[in-house]
Amino acid sequence: MSVQTWTWILVGITFALYFGIAIWARAGSTKEFYVAGGGVSPLANGMATAADWMSAASFISMAGIISFAGYDGSVYLMGWTGGYVLLALLLAPYLRKFGKFTVPDFIGDRYYSNAARTVAVICALIVSFTYVAGQMRGVGIVFSQFLQVDINTGVIIGMAVVLVFAFLGGMKGITYTQVAQYCVLIFAFMVPAFFISMQMTGNPIPQIGMGGKLEGGAYLLDKLDALHTQLGFNEYTDGTKSTWDVFAITLALMVGTAGLPHVIVRFFTVPKVKDARKSAGLALLFIGILYTTAPAIAVFARTNLIDTVSEQEYAQMPEWFKNWENTGLIAWSDKNNDGKIQYVAGSAIDGKKPLFSDTRGEHGERMVTNVNAESKNELYVDRDIMVLANPEIAKLPNWVIALVAAGGLAAALSTAAGLLLVISTSISHDLIKKQIKPDISERGELWAARIAILVAIIIAGLFGIYPPGFVAAVVALAFGLAAASFFPAIILGIFDKRMNKQGAVSGMIVGITLMLFYMIRYKTGLIGVMDPRPASEWWFGTSPEGFGTVAMIVNVIISVVVSRMTPAPPHEVQEIVEHIRIPSGAGEATHH
Repeated sequence: MSVQTWTWILVGITFALYFGIAIWARAGSTKEFYVAGGGVSPLANGMATAADWMSAASFISMAGIISFAGYDGSVYLMGWTGGYVLLALLLAPYLRKFGKFTVPDFIGDRYYSNAARTVAVICALIVSFTYVAGQMRGVGIVFSQFLQVDINTGVIIGMAVVLVFAFLGGMKGITYTQVAQYCVLIFAFMVPAFFISMQMTGNPIPQIGMGGKLEGGAYLLDKLDALHTQLGFNEYTDGTKSTWDVFAITLALMVGTAGLPHVIVRFFTVPKVKDARKSAGLALLFIGILYTTAPAIAVFARTNLIDTVSEQEYAQMPEWFKNWENTGLIAWSDKNNDGKIQYVAGSAIDGKKPLFSDTRGEHGERMVTNVNAESKNELYVDRDIMVLANPEIAKLPNWVIALVAAGGLAAALSTAAGLLLVISTSISHDLIKKQIKPDISERGELWAARIAILVAIIIAGLFGIYPPGFVAAVVALAFGLAAASFFPAIILGIFDKRMNKQGAVSGMIVGITLMLFYMIRYKTGLIGVMDPRPASEWWFGTSPEGFGTVAMIVNVIISVVVSRMTPAPPHEVQEIVEHIRIPSGAGEATHH
């Protein structure tokens, strides 16, 4: 059967499963809609958290980034995995004991102020929309390739699908759908990895295969380093970033994780604090399976890609190459008219992505209008396709190629659904119920949440159609925003009794404003001049992805200084802070 047929079958089966679960788990109350009724088992919650966590960025983009950036790409691995540990140990159990549905809810009550709640809602919306933009783009890429439609149509199909999950079931529907999506995505990620590892190194375990030897006796990584240096790229196993920037990006991703509203909400869906810790541990195990495999996939895909395209005649290129060309994610322009693909260091095109004309070149290739004449490189490859194209490049069976499509969709859709729920609860629960209309009925609040989801999906779709950069970079910026705004307010709220509303609010406002300013100035270039500013002008040599660390430090300093110069929080708030840090069952025995 063809790839197309297999894709329809596998995507059809998995979608039928997701829709079935969404209908079975329809939410009847706000508690079911927001936190799945609080009765999810630690194992199911661990899987759902892992699916929520491993977005299109983890599934599609992370191996793609490592594949192109080599050693430099490893900051994503360290930051995202380390952040999860931080969240499980430092935050989840305490927030679960505090017992609020959402992060703005925690901040509003801990800082006894609606102003703090409103600032937290705005931060949650900014972080979630930045993050969801990356997911919708991922959905668009997968649909466009496997349904042979353009990326924008793919994004629109994705919007419709997410709407059904989130609209019907709320957190309850999403939780059980995510358990199924985790099983699909991990299976889809691992199967091609086992195949390719066996094919290249004779060892079926990709984590070991990556460091293994090839048939001729040379080590795989040595071969890749040699290929890279021949083509003028940096050595694959050597980095170009400064130690400070690596540290800043890793820390921003770590503390950003710990402030991500859609992951924190997951810890409110289990019955007890102990279960929150258990499910965090299980989720780490489930996440670790994918994260330890990603570098191996990156190495396999990069080696196979260079072997397949370098110095090959375009006319002889396999079918997968021309399929991806049609989606606009690969482009070739014959600069020296020899009909062969020259793949060397340098940018083949002028700008972020190729602009295609309707005409075809003499070899049948799609003509690119924004060719960079100064570079010898003739090939443009979008990083986001490496995982999806990997099984095709390695000539794996058609069902494996289709399975990867189903997995990519599961990853992007599970996270998009979780994020949209955060956006809707921020609006319906934290803004409408807690501030604008406290006497709203439960039914009214549910409808407000559903309408908010509808609006959020439309905005997210627009972000997917007009994306600010490739998937993982957009997602990395969302982590920077979460690090700059939420993390200090949450961590100081738990561990510093003297922290008051004035400190928290001023810290959050300064932190997120600073991060937004830096991001826009150095990534998109809307402030002052239209072009992004060059790396030579970065403050302290910190990239926009790592600037969340600087903004977070500024936030902490401002929060602490302002809180010490203003009145202490009320006695009852200090009592609550004291209480959430004591484990349940500790203290003196009391008689009832």
